[in-house]
Amino acid sequence: MKRKKARSRRGLQVVTLCISTAMVLVLLGMVVFFVLSARNLSAHMKENLTMTVMLKDSVSVNDAHLFCRELYHRPYSHDIDYISKEQAQREQVKELGSDPSEFLGFNPFPATLEVRLKADYACRDSLKWIVKELKKDKRVSDLAYMEDLMDRVNVNLSRVSIVLLVLALLLTFVSFSLISNTVRLSVYANRFVIHTMKLVGASWGFIRRPFLKQAVMVGVIAAVLAIAVLGAGVYGLYLTQPGIVEIVTWEVLALTAAAVLLFGIVITALCAFLAVNKFLKMKAQELYKI
Repeated sequence: MKRKKARSRRGLQVVTLCISTAMVLVLLGMVVFFVLSARNLSAHMKENLTMTVMLKDSVSVNDAHLFCRELYHRPYSHDIDYISKEQAQREQVKELGSDPSEFLGFNPFPATLEVRLKADYACRDSLKWIVKELKKDKRVSDLAYMEDLMDRVNVNLSRVSIVLLVLALLLTFVSFSLISNTVRLSVYANRFVIHTMKLVGASWGFIRRPFLKQAVMVGVIAAVLAIAVLGAGVYGLYLTQPGIVEIVTWEVLALTAAAVLLFGIVITALCAFLAVNKFLKMKAQELYKI
């Protein structure tokens, strides 16, 4: 009867430890997820900033397409759209509600190339030499881009990254403390067993082994539970915002799951190692005082 009660008590301790560790790992996983997603969001926003290359009226459609292919193979180009004079006119007529060519006698809108830069080149320093290079081309009449907007985007994204990094460090510290206390309470219940094993001559490594195995098992189970919760959250987000797949890639999901699993195993094993060592160093009379 006593053995059954002891087993049920140990089982309850393991279940409690798994749940409490899983809750902490969910928070850690959320931070990892947001940090990785912020990187993709940064790249996505930068690659949607457009630089407009206006072509001279003397440039034919074939020359424009040739120029478009040339630009596409340059290292800074992510995507390019060609907008002909006629298409530009139709778009402006839609927006303005009137056709300027009716009273001007000609189409005043130039053919343009809408160039979206790769994320690494969407900054002030890179823009300077890109603009300088493009202006040398005889087919280009002018360039338009929102340099101030690019600067604001870069500054804001840098601030968000710093905040997320600080939050990740703080939460890692808090998570380690919470899991450490939970594991320590679990080991505390077996402090006299540890002392008894030490008295009969068992080595510290032999005494630690079952506690470390249990800690790793708890870490894996808690990580699986946390990954399931995070996966459900991401799926719910996808159902409401399908466009999120451009930012939340499979790479982000895989790295988040791997980080949660690694955190779960390492933190629980390390906490168990430290907790068992603490009780191994204590004398018999000290065990009754804590």
